[in-house]
Amino acid sequence: MNLSFRYFLIIVCCFSTLLAYSQQPKRIFIEYSGFTVRDTLKGDNVTTFVRSDQGQIHIVHEGVDMWCDKAIYYQDEDFIEAFSNVRVKQGDTINMTSKYVEYSGITQLAFAAGDVVLTEPQSTLTTDTLYFDRTKQQAYYENKGKVVRDSSGTITSQIGRFYMEESKYRFLKDVVLVNPEYTLETNQLDFYSETGHAYMYGPSTIIGETSKVYTERGFYDTKKDLGYFVKNSKVDYDNREVEGDSIYFDRNRSFVSATNNIKVTDTINKSIVKGHYAEVFRAKDSVFITKRALAITIQENDSLYIHADTLMVTGKPEHRTTRAYYNAKMYKSDMSGKADSIHADHKSGLTQFINLKRFATGDTYSVSRRPVIWNLGNQMTGDSIHLISNVEKEELDSLKVFNNAFIISKDSLGDGFNQIKGQRLIGLFKDNELYNVDIIKNAEIIFYSRDDKDSLFGINKSKSGNINLQFDGSYKIVTLINQVDGDIFPESQFPKNARKFRGFDWRGEEKPQSVEDLFKDDPPLVLPKIKGLEPYVEDEEFIDEGLLKRVEEAGKKDKDEVNKAGRRLIKKATPLKKKKPLKQNIPLVNKKDN
Repeated sequence: MNLSFRYFLIIVCCFSTLLAYSQQPKRIFIEYSGFTVRDTLKGDNVTTFVRSDQGQIHIVHEGVDMWCDKAIYYQDEDFIEAFSNVRVKQGDTINMTSKYVEYSGITQLAFAAGDVVLTEPQSTLTTDTLYFDRTKQQAYYENKGKVVRDSSGTITSQIGRFYMEESKYRFLKDVVLVNPEYTLETNQLDFYSETGHAYMYGPSTIIGETSKVYTERGFYDTKKDLGYFVKNSKVDYDNREVEGDSIYFDRNRSFVSATNNIKVTDTINKSIVKGHYAEVFRAKDSVFITKRALAITIQENDSLYIHADTLMVTGKPEHRTTRAYYNAKMYKSDMSGKADSIHADHKSGLTQFINLKRFATGDTYSVSRRPVIWNLGNQMTGDSIHLISNVEKEELDSLKVFNNAFIISKDSLGDGFNQIKGQRLIGLFKDNELYNVDIIKNAEIIFYSRDDKDSLFGINKSKSGNINLQFDGSYKIVTLINQVDGDIFPESQFPKNARKFRGFDWRGEEKPQSVEDLFKDDPPLVLPKIKGLEPYVEDEEFIDEGLLKRVEEAGKKDKDEVNKAGRRLIKKATPLKKKKPLKQNIPLVNKKDN
């Protein structure tokens, strides 16, 4: 074997030895020991260190520095106990103080007790006892803790876990986030300290001075005060409650938007607005809603329904107004109506039916599509219609039709139509039924007159200054006032082409017969798919299989009855034993040595 080859083998062997040594875990190193005390009663290779006037004991291991006033180092187990004014520092970001710490160089698991304070750049965690697994870079407490973050407030919980690499907290059980503007309560909260993002799981509330949020799955940005809630969610704005499949919440703007299956309840005025997209501005006292929008005014005996492409509800609680735009329709069990837009003043009880000129065809010979109301078989149209209700009694009071008033009803037995037209119309209600109608100025009538046996004896066509029409059950009593001319013609002598006034427009097929009929002309409803939030991912237990294996490995070097590296493990984990069962009554702080 030549000399060069021998040198090569020597170099390879040396390199292999160094590599193997470098891959072995480093042991705990005492950087500054102060006074050293050896007590044979504590066992062989057990050293006690006590601080000196020059400074605290300084302990170093794998990138972590620890200082304390007193320490006991178990050399065989590479295990150390630190007492009094303990400080732990990992890198430039993690700092921890406590009264007591024990740490295994084999498992890299630390246990801290007594006024524990863990700080990182964005938050400060305080608790009574804390587990710190440096291998996983996670900290854990199970006996109540508090996290303080300047901009987000204070978070308390019974159980908590901090993922250092993600700057993420997972809080469990009795979680409360207190902010100057609101209080958040839940049973599980994932909180990212760098971004201030909070994710809620299970029944949760966010209660502020002017709003209350409930959700079972939600997100909240504690820096920007923005929220997104996607399961059984609702926002209560004083006297308005907003529900929907997906809710966006902006605290700074006092604004809420909701998507799909929305319900906005006005608790003071006993009204409800439904739809599939809504915007609510609390400060402006306004609600905008579209996509199958439906307003419901709840009354003791009968509710009023208004549907349109778009609904706006505005005004203070004591004076709310509902405006329905574009193809607006109304339904009540004894009355229905239709117009381009419907405006309802809830304080005065005035509901206006309005048509817009821009929707007219422009054809000289076409019939103008005017607002229309149906009641007791009567169809009433005009340029605009006012329906007045008695707000206190929750009953219809009167009806006014302005310009081109026109009443049409089918003849009770034949195929003809009774018609009355004039400049204006005033109708009166009793028990929500129309009982008296006055047609004022330039009144005209075509009326199928029948005797007591319902036999047709003629068709009345007349003109007069005014016409009064009274309803007595199924009978109509017509009184012509200041009649100009007219006569009753036998049916055979009355031409068919003269049996309808100019402007006749029977629209019975448009009449809503039910709440469902309000939507029959709407295009097919296509709801957007709610993306929602990422599904909840269950984490492994803090004391997982990897940690248990590390503790078991450390136990092989422990000469005592109890494996020191595993003696502080939480009771729900399988205790590790060396010779005898794990003792449960180990004090959190060894007062005798403190």
